[in-house]
Amino acid sequence: MYGKVASRLLAAGFEIPAAPIALGAYVPAVRIGDMVFTSGQLPMLGGELLAEGVLGEDVDLELAARCAAQCALNALAAASTVCELERVVGVAKLVGYVASAPGFTAQPAVIDGASAVMREAFGEQGRHAREAVGVAALPLGAPVEVSLTLGLD
Repeated sequence: MYGKVASRLLAAGFEIPAAPIALGAYVPAVRIGDMVFTSGQLPMLGGELLAEGVLGEDVDLELAARCAAQCALNALAAASTVCELERVVGVAKLVGYVASAPGFTAQPAVIDGASAVMREAFGEQGRHAREAVGVAALPLGAPVEVSLTLGLD
């Protein structure tokens, strides 16, 4: 798994973890033609959430951005189960959900953590369309969830 993408991430202080397992009746990633779609990934590391709670109450912005980065790494791990990451020619879309207390409006700053991982992994091809959505709650009490749509050569 240590190709150019993983090497660039390691140089930036990020490591792609083992591929995640599904927590329900779905698969972590699907490839259809030259596109890969990941399921939403939580900030799991070593089988544990990096944090639990809601932004604006329990989790601060810095920790949430680290959680978003971990979600992105987990999404890349999921994608690697259906394609070689070296074949990615573009990150079409990154969708991030942020568990948000009423009045919390800094969702884009949280999801910047995931966007940074895409830039490190793929350089200019890591630029992407994006959604940063505030929600009341996420699975397992996670503060952030991220999914990706990738284009392949």
